[in-house]
Amino acid sequence: MRRIRLTRPLDLRSTLSRLQRGSGDPTGWPTSTGGWWRAMRTPEGPVTIHVERRADEVVAEAWGPGGGWSLDHLPGLVGEHDDPTGLVPVHDVVRDAHRHHPGFRVARTGLVVEALVPAVIEQKVTGQEAFGGYRRLVRTYGEPAPGPGEALGLVVAPPVAVWRQVPSWAWLQAGVDGARSATIQRALAVAPRLEECVELDPREAHRRLRAIPGIGVWTAAEVRQRALGDADAVSFGDYHVARNVGWALTGRDTDDQGMAELLEPYRGHRFRVTRLLELSGRVRPRRGPRMAPRTHLPRASRR
Repeated sequence: MRRIRLTRPLDLRSTLSRLQRGSGDPTGWPTSTGGWWRAMRTPEGPVTIHVERRADEVVAEAWGPGGGWSLDHLPGLVGEHDDPTGLVPVHDVVRDAHRHHPGFRVARTGLVVEALVPAVIEQKVTGQEAFGGYRRLVRTYGEPAPGPGEALGLVVAPPVAVWRQVPSWAWLQAGVDGARSATIQRALAVAPRLEECVELDPREAHRRLRAIPGIGVWTAAEVRQRALGDADAVSFGDYHVARNVGWALTGRDTDDQGMAELLEPYRGHRFRVTRLLELSGRVRPRRGPRMAPRTHLPRASRR
């Protein structure tokens, strides 16, 4: 068990929710009391960790070979290393969002592959399709989480060696086309080098991720946000983010270039701003049906 005494606000749900890949993610979910369960594959092995807020403390318990590693890295997971003090709002909506969500922090897992595989799966597809595919692959090739995690139904994502052995037909059945599965395999071939990104300057980490063919700006940003706790990693190229930021800050849709200009005053905290706007419900109204999942790939029934 590990305890961290809090010296500033913390909302576990808003901080850790970005680590959850859809409501059916078998690797972790929130509890009804505001805590969080996670199943992770650490450098020391699988672990089940439970984190909760108790008054002015964060308390965590861990089970499995990776327990020591996960408790050592608990401060990063709950955003103790995140520093929002440089954020100076220049828009009223950002000021309000910052004031209404003082407990939001940018989490840092320290696990690059854990963040990268689902990020590649999510490239240019609907959330429903991506989350379903990832869920199917993890349940098929992962392993039951240690300790109480197994009884809860938590699953630890596969290790690199197992991910690399997933056959092409299994990727297709999970709705992951050959381009994305090939990108994942290229990244896994140099997984140790990618895991080193947690020790690098954010710009160098970005360059190392982008050196893998198939990993673009969006994917690198999604990994940096979660694995590195990078509060400035903007998801340029996202279908919704630029439009939502434009609508929140100007009342009009915008594109990536327009978003970059709007967020420039927040450099160093640009991801933080986009997330605060999202948490505050500052997203453009939907006018029409959601994008339908693709139907041209072979796919077995979802689990």
